[in-house]
Amino acid sequence: MDKVNLLRLIAVEKEIEKRKGCEKLKNYNSGEKVHVKQMEFHKCTKRNRWVFGGNRSGKTECGAVEAVWKARGNHPYKENKPDVCGWVVSLSAQVQREVAQQKLLSYLSESWIQDVVMSEGKKGSPSYGIIDYILIKNVYGGLSKISFKNCEQGREKFQGASLDFVWFDEEPPKDIYEECRMRVLDRCGEIWGTMTPLKGLTWVYDEIYLNSSCDSEVWHINMEWLDNPYLSEKEIKRLSSALSKDSLESRRYGRFNEAEGLVYKEFDERLHVIEPFDIPYDWQDGISIDPGLNNPLACLFFAVDYDGNVFVVAEHYEEGKDINYHSEKIFKLADSLNWHRDSKGRLCAIIDSAASQKTLASQRSVTELFLEKGIYVNPKVNKELFSGINRVKTYLGSDPPKLYIFKNCINLIREIKSYWWGKGDVPKKKDDHALDALRYYIMTKPEPTQYPKREKTFIELDKEKLIKRLGKEKFKKH
Repeated sequence: MDKVNLLRLIAVEKEIEKRKGCEKLKNYNSGEKVHVKQMEFHKCTKRNRWVFGGNRSGKTECGAVEAVWKARGNHPYKENKPDVCGWVVSLSAQVQREVAQQKLLSYLSESWIQDVVMSEGKKGSPSYGIIDYILIKNVYGGLSKISFKNCEQGREKFQGASLDFVWFDEEPPKDIYEECRMRVLDRCGEIWGTMTPLKGLTWVYDEIYLNSSCDSEVWHINMEWLDNPYLSEKEIKRLSSALSKDSLESRRYGRFNEAEGLVYKEFDERLHVIEPFDIPYDWQDGISIDPGLNNPLACLFFAVDYDGNVFVVAEHYEEGKDINYHSEKIFKLADSLNWHRDSKGRLCAIIDSAASQKTLASQRSVTELFLEKGIYVNPKVNKELFSGINRVKTYLGSDPPKLYIFKNCINLIREIKSYWWGKGDVPKKKDDHALDALRYYIMTKPEPTQYPKREKTFIELDKEKLIKRLGKEKFKKH
């Protein structure tokens, strides 16, 4: 090859390298294969979003694309602006170089980069060093800045800045997370995290997964290997066979795990938690109460459709209040649902049998106090723990499920997600008040009928296709 042709070849290779990031971003989830959960993450409008994903589930990929879209000012689903400033936070400098930094660079065309400032290494080969920050040309004409931080630097290195976004690649220490929350405050910025939950039940489990503070801006999604359309079934089988059962929970499914395990592993928030709707009057079925004076009192309202599906449609959940207060709240909730009364105008409910006992503090039982307020409570409930748990598991695990929970029942949802087996195969007695009320009610119902599966008719298959198509169209609009 002569010198002229060699120089042309080098020029072509350089141009291809320049365009790589542009093409990769352009092709992201735009072909036949679409990672649906990645797109759900990008379209979510909440300001504190987290992806709990297994290794190779596609979580880091969507975190990097989100950062590039924000910096370039061409996010297809969000309001864009010039001169965006954000941080990418990794656990260490080495992890930064090998994971988040590498992934982000792969989506950046060389022509978009105004400058690269290095902490270590040469800016001519940024992927081989440690980047301090990158200046990126914004489509509005300004410059955006993405800085790289690592948790080994300590909280003090995360002070002072005003940011539009922070991306946590893996779980940060809580003090660094809190500091970063302050950094996005004045710009009404966003935080997102992409992580595999390998550390057990940490602060992320409480504050993000359970959303213990009931923050309306907190959102999460789980990604597993099957969600990634680019992983083959053969590869998934191979990886699954190489991992223990506990490792699979976190490394494949992206689930929080503890040695004893979740009680209700059948629970899938995306499947069992639904948007509230106006239930027909004749679906109204019952009310279940787990009383508590020092502990929270939990009261759940249940509806049942014509196929025997159970819906938890409302909850009252408060502690430190007397029966007068709880009765007033329960009646108010019943009125909002237009809930039926008995012939004497009373609400009827089942309640823990302990409520019929008199205490030293009162000469009347809880059941008597409720009755005075117009709520007839029946204390004859089956409190058998393990039978009750198995019955609830049957309702959750049926195909299709027989138990659905309205998303406004936030305490019941939180308790289900945080209900773990303790030592001696007994559930840990913590935050199980709404769960007890659920268990009492479910024990009054028969076990769901498991019908043998049959071949679907042509009409049924055609209806399913139509529903899926309509669902996809609705998803695209949002």
